[in-house]
Amino acid sequence: MSLLEEKAMVSTTFLNLNDEKQARIRKALIDEFSSRPLAEAEVAPIVKQAGIARGAFYKYFDDLKDAYRYIYGVAMKDIHIRINQAVAKGEFEPDFYVKQVTAFVDGVSQSSYRDLVKMHLKRNESLIDEDFDDVNLSGRQWAAMVLSHQVIKQILLNPKERDVLIKRLRDVLMQLARKGD
Repeated sequence: MSLLEEKAMVSTTFLNLNDEKQARIRKALIDEFSSRPLAEAEVAPIVKQAGIARGAFYKYFDDLKDAYRYIYGVAMKDIHIRINQAVAKGEFEPDFYVKQVTAFVDGVSQSSYRDLVKMHLKRNESLIDEDFDDVNLSGRQWAAMVLSHQVIKQILLNPKERDVLIKRLRDVLMQLARKGD
C-alpha cells in the first residue's frame, strides 16, 4: 500500500459495496478530478453521476481531499510498475530506469487515468502530501528516482518532447553509472 493510499483510507462501508457500485463511484471520482482541480471540485457532480446520496459520499470519504487521495492512489497502483529486485539488490542499471519511465508514461497515456494524472501534475500535486520511502536508496538510486519522476511529469505535460526527454534521462543516468564505477 502506498503512503498516499494509507492517508486515504476509505471506509469499510465503501469496501463492502458491490463491485458495480464501487466502479460507478470510482468513475465519477475520476471524471470530476480529471476535469477540475481539487480546489474547484464539488461533491454534487460526483454523487449525481455515481447515483448515490450526498450523505453516502461522506460515509465513504471524509471529504473531497480524502476522495481524491483514494482515487489517485488507485490510479497509481493500477498504472505504476514497481521498481523491483534491481533496486532491492542495489544495482544501478540506467536502461532499467529508462524502461520503467517509458512503461509508466505509456501506461498512463493508454489508461483511463490519463487526464486525472495530468490534472494532478498541473494543479493538484502541491495540495497532496506525497512522501517517498527513499531513505534506503543509494545516492544514485535516489537521483534516478527524482530524475525519473521529473521526466515523467515533463513527458505527460509535453508529449511531443517524449523522445528528447527519454534520451536526456538515459544520458544523465549513464553519467551517474560511470561516476559510481
